[in-house]
Amino acid sequence: MDSYHYGLSATRQKIQNSRSRGRKYTSRLFLNLFKLIFVVLLFLVLTGVGVGVGMIKGIIDNAPDVDPLSFGPSGFATKVYDSQGNLTDTLVMSGSNREAATYEELPQDLIDAFVSIEDARFWSHNGIDIRSIVRAAVGVLTDDYAGGGSTLTQQLIKNNVFNGGRETSFGAQLERKFQEQYLAVKLEQTLTEMTGDVTEAKKRIITDYLNTINLGNNTLGVKVAAKRYFNKEVSDLTLSECAVIAGITQNPAKLNPISGREKNEEKRKIILQYMYEQGYIEKDEQEEALADDVYDRIQNVDLLTREASSPYSYFTDELVEQVMDALVSQLGYTETQAHNLLYGGGLSIHTTQDPKLQAIVDEEVNNPDNYDTAQYSVEYRLSVTHADGTTEHFSERNIEAFHESVLQDGFNGLYPSEEAARADVEQYKAYILSESDTVLAEHAQYILQPQLSFVLMDQATGQVKAICGGRGEKTASLTLNRATNTPRQPGSTFKVISAFAPALDACGATLGTVYYDAPYTVNRKTFRNWWSQGYLGYSSIRDGIIYSMNIVAVRCLMDTVTPQLGVDYAKNMGITTLTSTDLNAATALGGLTDGVTNLDLTTAFATIANGGTYTKPQFFTRILDHDGKVLIDAQPETHRALKDSTAFLLTDAMSASMQSNRKFARSGVSVNSTSTRAALPNMSCAGKSGTTTANNDIWFVGFTPYYTAGVWGGCDNNQKLTSTSFHKDIWRKIMTRVHEGLADPGFPVPDSIETAVICRKSGKLAVNGVCDHDPRGNATYTEYFAKGTVPTEVCDKHVVVTVCSATGLKPTEFCPAKRTEVCIALPQNETGETDDSVFGIPGDCNIHTSISTILDPLESESESSSAAPQEPIVNPYLGPGYVPQTPISENNRGPGYQ
Repeated sequence: MDSYHYGLSATRQKIQNSRSRGRKYTSRLFLNLFKLIFVVLLFLVLTGVGVGVGMIKGIIDNAPDVDPLSFGPSGFATKVYDSQGNLTDTLVMSGSNREAATYEELPQDLIDAFVSIEDARFWSHNGIDIRSIVRAAVGVLTDDYAGGGSTLTQQLIKNNVFNGGRETSFGAQLERKFQEQYLAVKLEQTLTEMTGDVTEAKKRIITDYLNTINLGNNTLGVKVAAKRYFNKEVSDLTLSECAVIAGITQNPAKLNPISGREKNEEKRKIILQYMYEQGYIEKDEQEEALADDVYDRIQNVDLLTREASSPYSYFTDELVEQVMDALVSQLGYTETQAHNLLYGGGLSIHTTQDPKLQAIVDEEVNNPDNYDTAQYSVEYRLSVTHADGTTEHFSERNIEAFHESVLQDGFNGLYPSEEAARADVEQYKAYILSESDTVLAEHAQYILQPQLSFVLMDQATGQVKAICGGRGEKTASLTLNRATNTPRQPGSTFKVISAFAPALDACGATLGTVYYDAPYTVNRKTFRNWWSQGYLGYSSIRDGIIYSMNIVAVRCLMDTVTPQLGVDYAKNMGITTLTSTDLNAATALGGLTDGVTNLDLTTAFATIANGGTYTKPQFFTRILDHDGKVLIDAQPETHRALKDSTAFLLTDAMSASMQSNRKFARSGVSVNSTSTRAALPNMSCAGKSGTTTANNDIWFVGFTPYYTAGVWGGCDNNQKLTSTSFHKDIWRKIMTRVHEGLADPGFPVPDSIETAVICRKSGKLAVNGVCDHDPRGNATYTEYFAKGTVPTEVCDKHVVVTVCSATGLKPTEFCPAKRTEVCIALPQNETGETDDSVFGIPGDCNIHTSISTILDPLESESESSSAAPQEPIVNPYLGPGYVPQTPISENNRGPGYQ
């Protein structure tokens, strides 16, 4: 029994022990599994932490290096000043309309307003605000986001280092956020070490922040915002105004007080409440600010600002190009860098523009009394979508085609009034549009015609004192500038530049050098003078300048200069638009491929006025960077283009062209000097006019001892002008006013000049008793010469010929009476009739051909009549005498060159 119980007990014990071992094994297995899982999890956590730490370390290591002193504003508006220091224009692009304020300029209410709404613990945290970060994180997790955790320090870094935080992916945003927080702590630590005081570091940060934030309407920084919205200095802002500005920053597009007044007003109330709750203001201050009708003041200032804003002047338009070129060529910037510096570098550009002279130019150019007619052209653009979905574009060319093909009314592109132009546009729209059409865009600009440009410069320095690129209202910046970047055909002004200047300077010619004025053909191209008929025979370079003689200029270029040398001289005197296709005879008359700009042509004449020294046109004297450091101190760029003797000779001849001169021809042609209408009553002057075929372009470029000025007139689309002298009146009026009160020193004769008496018809030394007995009068005169160029040969054009007293022809042996006459030796192969050919060496007498004719009754009668007093012969060299029935003047001309 006992053994039975023992066996049962033992069995139970064995079973129990077995179960106990199973539980032990199971427990051990679970324990080991737990350990394994724990180890794995620990490994994963440690690995994750390690990876995370590594990633964060990598992100931080890749954070950009920043200079704690570089967080000030990096983009500023560039200011343009005239020669008297007056602000004339502001150059600004998006991101650059800012000015820096010092901490002392910032009102405490403004600082407190920003701190209260943006970073309440700004003065106590170390660059990041842990409480704000946790609040923001909880808000994201609970879908109760109430604002970001960025401090003002972080925002400063985001705006100035990370371009405002424009990342498009979450990963990039997270990376930027880590770097931003790291740099914020680092910035505050560095500034604290630099200043030795936490508060001073904070002041630096809040100042940089307030100088760089976007405050709407391309307004960056609180100093510009104070002027933009309240028309006052930032230091003068009231509490209410401070709250308005502080309310913009979280969303400048929607919260600016002009276009987002209601939302800004809500934000202003919140800011004032925060300022009260945080102890910055008292309750009565809050209520007073809330009661302020601040938004009515903002609207008024906005209206004033919009009315005051205007496009750049024509001077500034060209200045922009000149400064860009200087930044690239002198400082080595790329085009992009130069553009960014010009519009965002806060430069101070001191220009050569004289405000008084510019005002004179603008007044006269825009005075309607200075023009005989006032017409209008239209610049038109219309984009239309038709019912079938296609889009079609129209312009003023389509309007002209409408007139030509439909109305057939001979329309030339000009309207008698702006109202007529508007009516024509509406008529055209009614013709082309159907009810199903949709107008996508339409632009119409009505432009006063004829147009005009004017350039005024100081030839001694190259400084451009005033320019006007067109008459009428200027509606946009950097648009068509007829003074500087619109080439037009220069007409006869170019004779001086391309033909006469190089002939005198390099080819041994003198002002007395003669060319035969007669029909002249080059490569099947026949050239004529500007007057309708008649040729004058031997004519000098002086004549060619005074009377603007086409044949003289062309023959001078082709026979003496060569087109290549003429083009080279023009380029050396400042003409930049010439091409290889201008190497031809027409260049002597300004028949160019591309034409010239007024600025270039005026510069070329300024070279003559400056004694032959070319000076590059200068639009600015100094360019300073934002800190006042001189970037460019402009110095004149000069080179010798002409001898001083050449410059004087041209000046003297052009001065004579502005005096009253008239050249007579026995054929009845009378040619006037072409520039008398521009002559000044109060100052010595010299210049040259120019008119192109069909009167499309009219010019006058001239100078005084002080200034050189060029005026161009014409229609933008090359319509023929009905009046061709108004530009000279404008030149005269402007230059008369410009020189008021100035003494007239005249044009001094340089030491390189001497004089000699020569014959007009040969340009050589006059023969006494011969040249002064020209059939038309005394042909001798005193001429200026460059030293060493006085002719040594005597006149070979006047010859003394014995003629039959009865017939005036060369005598035969049968002529009973003879006498001597002074005749003109004509060039070979010249068969056309000229004023000289009338007095050429005659042929043989055709009356006295045999001995029987000696006693012919007609002979006695002829002798009798020949002995009678002759009609007085007019003297075309000494001044008025014979006046033809229809004298030719600059307003009564025939076709010029074709």
